Amino acid sequence: MTGSTPQTLSTNRTQSGDVHRLEVIHVEGDAYSVDIREHRLHVDQPLEAGGTDTAPTPTELFAASLATCVAFYAGRYLHRHGLPQAGLRVRTEFTMATDRPPRVTSPRLAIVPPPELPEQRRAALLAVASHCTVHNTLHQPPEIDIEVEP
Repeated sequence: MTGSTPQTLSTNRTQSGDVHRLEVIHVEGDAYSVDIREHRLHVDQPLEAGGTDTAPTPTELFAASLATCVAFYAGRYLHRHGLPQAGLRVRTEFTMATDRPPRVTSPRLAIVPPPELPEQRRAALLAVASHCTVHNTLHQPPEIDIEVEP
């Protein structure tokens, strides 16, 4: 970790619920580390984009966040109903917009259920998984504040 406590952002917006904090720190070139609780992730850019390709891009982590959230909700559904989770996978692909602003378009996710999942459970699995927190956030986007600290 960084050894320092991240400063609280000076937003005037009223916060609802628990505030979660993380900190992104420049490493070198286009590489950054992300401290989240007691975990550290890394991001970089591919060689063709000027990076050193030492880690996924922020955009890839965005897609991974959506996919892992869907997988988590699907896994919890299976666990709650005493169904096996072994073999559960979520495949994801996305495209980038060809116009401005740069953004992800058309993320597609495919839940690959465990082979033993009864056919009558598949619709419920899809319904539960499609209500994950990241998916909900994309459907009801938050107000995002970006500021430069003094």
